[in-house]
Amino acid sequence: MRFTKMEGLGNDYIYLNCLDELPENLPGLAVRLSDRHFGVGADGIICIKPGRTGDFTMEMYNADGSRGTMCGNGIRCVGKYVYDKGLTRKTCLAIDTGAGPRRLELHVADGAVDAVTVDMGTARVGRAVTLETAGETFTVIPVEVGNPHGVIFCEDPGAVELERLGPALERHPALGGRRNIEFISCPDREHLTVRVWERGSGITLACGTGACACFAAAMGENRCGTRVEAALPGGVLTLERRGESLFMTGPARTVFEGEVL
Repeated sequence: MRFTKMEGLGNDYIYLNCLDELPENLPGLAVRLSDRHFGVGADGIICIKPGRTGDFTMEMYNADGSRGTMCGNGIRCVGKYVYDKGLTRKTCLAIDTGAGPRRLELHVADGAVDAVTVDMGTARVGRAVTLETAGETFTVIPVEVGNPHGVIFCEDPGAVELERLGPALERHPALGGRRNIEFISCPDREHLTVRVWERGSGITLACGTGACACFAAAMGENRCGTRVEAALPGGVLTLERRGESLFMTGPARTVFEGEVL
């Protein structure tokens, strides 16, 4: 089975061409291939399938085998994959996801995609929830961006004990089910600093939907304007609100290709 390892800001996935044939037991395959010691190593796998209503379908599984609905960094790499491999010549694509269709604008340089803008749709910001866990009290803002997030404002996301707090917050009953968790600071109205605990994958270097959730929460509290640079450990995303939709622009990169025997 051939695969392509790709990453967007260090959020890395194993991409499989499933246009003609779908491998068996995708959850188990995700666990096996994502293992960073005994497998290829990734935050999960993404299968590229024929489109249902759009040009292609993205089906994703996290490193623990759980099914994901949407991944902002992952979908940018889907755009690069299908263009660079000659599966399409279109630079504006519609990709079906578990969270609904998403539209991509591919930015091509020297015949290959180097960045992608994604219409992430609307974000729904809920009422803040105050909860206690791990001996601390947190104010969490629930945000839905095609998948569930919990946003926490703090002074310094880099100082947060994310490995300890992430699992407890992800599954806290006050948040109504498993959520991705983001810690965010707003140094000024044009910049965000974000760290992410992704449900099913743990600490990751970046999360596109998580950055959008933080952007929506920050705008809701008037902490930022309608265009920001979001700095994550893996790099920077440009986020912009146009009308009711959030748009995310960031890089997409192929790491290597291989074959699983």
